[in-house]
Amino acid sequence: MDFRLGELFCGPGGIAIGARDAAFEHNGEIYSISHEWANDYEKDTCETYSKNICPENVGSVICEDVRKLDIDNLSQIDGLAFGFPCNDFSIVGEQKGFEGNYGPLYTYGIKALNKFQPSWFLAENVGGLRNSNDGNAFQTIIDELTATGYNVVANLYKFENYEVPQARHRIIIVGIRNDLGLTFKVPIIKNPKTITSREAIEIPSIPTNAPNNELTRQSENVIERLKHIKPGQNAFNATIPDHLKLNVKGAQISQIYKRLDPNKPAYTVTGSGGGGTHIYHWEENRALTNRERARLQTFPDDFVFCGSKESVRKQIGMAVPPKGVKLIFESILKTFARIPYDSVLPNIETRNRDLFGKMVMEPTEDYITN
Repeated sequence: MDFRLGELFCGPGGIAIGARDAAFEHNGEIYSISHEWANDYEKDTCETYSKNICPENVGSVICEDVRKLDIDNLSQIDGLAFGFPCNDFSIVGEQKGFEGNYGPLYTYGIKALNKFQPSWFLAENVGGLRNSNDGNAFQTIIDELTATGYNVVANLYKFENYEVPQARHRIIIVGIRNDLGLTFKVPIIKNPKTITSREAIEIPSIPTNAPNNELTRQSENVIERLKHIKPGQNAFNATIPDHLKLNVKGAQISQIYKRLDPNKPAYTVTGSGGGGTHIYHWEENRALTNRERARLQTFPDDFVFCGSKESVRKQIGMAVPPKGVKLIFESILKTFARIPYDSVLPNIETRNRDLFGKMVMEPTEDYITN
């Protein structure tokens, strides 16, 4: 059973790799997910996706604003993935929600669901989505996804618990079409191994000819500042001479000139930000290379990102970790194959405001083993 996958806001291909790698055989039948078409609006991102995911069919990647995309001319799909833009829902930012430029873009996923009625969908966004517009944005999105005819399960995934070497927390919503009579369960790894940033970057060592591995030029001032910052510290909690301290008033972002702790997963890899936001090596006085950042995001070393160094940085930071999403896709396939897997109750619960007032979302520790 092969599911043809369509993607909106596809990014460089993190979701596509996870989907591709989730395939398995059961009772003589192959369960798999194959690329059908994808859409994004940034040229470098589309080139990266085409080069690595579908080099034999680059025309299946439509590079244009989703608001201009003619979905009527797209081929039929069995699964839909859309990591709709998070800019207006992220806790780092103004949190404009639906009132921003990006907040309403999830509706194009709704349109695709209504048109194609695929067997399942997967939608991804930042954890801040829960609180945007006082929780109204999240509830509205859940309601509209449900209204398209799907049994919807939302969960806040902490990817470091899924053997990703990074503390990256994302809401992933999975829906299975109601008439299929199947219910997705949130997968868990019972005894996950903690993958540290040192392990991710050094084991195995990055090949000398690996793509996207250029060093960033650091100013003497930055190098001197980093000499005073210990692993796990940042520019504000380290003991730094006055002439090297940052002149910052108001909020102090903890990731500014923050070194990795080599004995822990990395902090969240981001795709934008000025000086001091590039993630810094625990020992060497420098920012990470893009290939090292890609390692933290679990991209394979032969995955080539296209574009300038800053464009590549953005693509890596905005991507979904392939290793983390692979397990979710695998669980979707197991649901259709009716194969039991270890699961946990969703840690996001949406409740009817008419009955309970303000929406409540509580984590649960009730584990289910199937």
